[in-house]
Amino acid sequence: MTALSPHLRQATPVVAVRGEGVHLYDEDGRRYLDFTAGIGVTSTGHCHPAVVAAAQEQVGTLIHGQYTTVMHRPLRQLVDKLGEVLPAGLDSLFFTNSGSEAVEAALRLARQATGRPNVLVCHGGFHGRTVAAASMTTSGIRFRSGFSPLMGGVVVTPFPTAFRYGWDEETATRFALAELDYTLQTISSPADTAAVVVEPVLGEGGYVPANRAFLEGLRERADRHGFLLILDEVQTGVGRTGRFWGHDHFGVTPDVLVTAKGLASGFPLSGIAASEELMGKAWPGSQGGTYGANAVACAAACATLDVVREEKLVENADAMGARLRAGLEDVAGRTPAIGDVRGLGLMLASEFVAEDGSPDPDTASRVQRAAVDEGLLLLLCGAWNQVVRMIPALVVDESAVDEGLQAWAKAVEAGTAGQAGR
Repeated sequence: MTALSPHLRQATPVVAVRGEGVHLYDEDGRRYLDFTAGIGVTSTGHCHPAVVAAAQEQVGTLIHGQYTTVMHRPLRQLVDKLGEVLPAGLDSLFFTNSGSEAVEAALRLARQATGRPNVLVCHGGFHGRTVAAASMTTSGIRFRSGFSPLMGGVVVTPFPTAFRYGWDEETATRFALAELDYTLQTISSPADTAAVVVEPVLGEGGYVPANRAFLEGLRERADRHGFLLILDEVQTGVGRTGRFWGHDHFGVTPDVLVTAKGLASGFPLSGIAASEELMGKAWPGSQGGTYGANAVACAAACATLDVVREEKLVENADAMGARLRAGLEDVAGRTPAIGDVRGLGLMLASEFVAEDGSPDPDTASRVQRAAVDEGLLLLLCGAWNQVVRMIPALVVDESAVDEGLQAWAKAVEAGTAGQAGR
């Protein structure tokens, strides 16, 4: 008999047969509150009627119109709709399938446009699993080990992870920017540096937000030295953080923006946006792909953007994120094993620590498993998998948030039993 790879282990034992909104249902009809959203993908919830209708209609007319062979209407419509929400000046788009592919497209563009070989990435960042993207990923060894040599030209610089350093955010930011300057002086000359790539909120790295001073510092150095600022908004984009783009919190505009995940509510679609001038510096033939900008995925993305606007899901993510964070902080306040609660909007996490302050992945895992017993689906992240993250669909309402918090409190209690005296 054939079977899935033994390394494709599910984070929960649930066999999902149906999804609706923020809920999944298993083969026995049990309902689960899904605070994973397919790792931040089902932005409008499971099977939003408008997205379903758009996809069904498109399947009946044109499933695949390969976009370097023919043009199709859903792609044109998507370009127009994204033009309404992209930062000013980022008026040229290239589409592909996954976040990894989009990151690699951004890297290729940066190297071709600048003629420089190196790329700076922030320690703790996740950019994908393909070779170049994995070479740029430093959120955990599981993403980059065992298939060396990795791509050359990647230089790692610190991210202001204040909790890990044990500093306040201002101190961590000063350190990160000073180390970046030192890196440019000692490892990657500005003349050799094509771009700096950063997530507005570290994803797999532990849901650590950047801050205005840090991103402004990156923007200033990119302008001064002539390299590009690439923001990886694969997970933070399309309303996830309570703003349409994660960088909207910080008032900094990138040269290249990478998007995926929540863009099409579960259909594979990703892309990069840049100015027409910058995109025009890509070498002929360097952008393409068989499945990129698939007609059904584009139709679903158009519907997704309409739903996000019409149902005010960005505003909802902000409001529900504040409600969820308050509840998480309340639980943390009476749980010594939770060292930090952080994130933006509906991208929130609780980090578990041992008595000495070191990462505690065992407790995090127990809590995550206990949450399943309470009907709440969650995921782990962080270098040691010591962080439990919550990323519900943007349609989540007060009732679902409160239900999730009740389940979370019970799961934390069960997962930390016997540790009260720590």
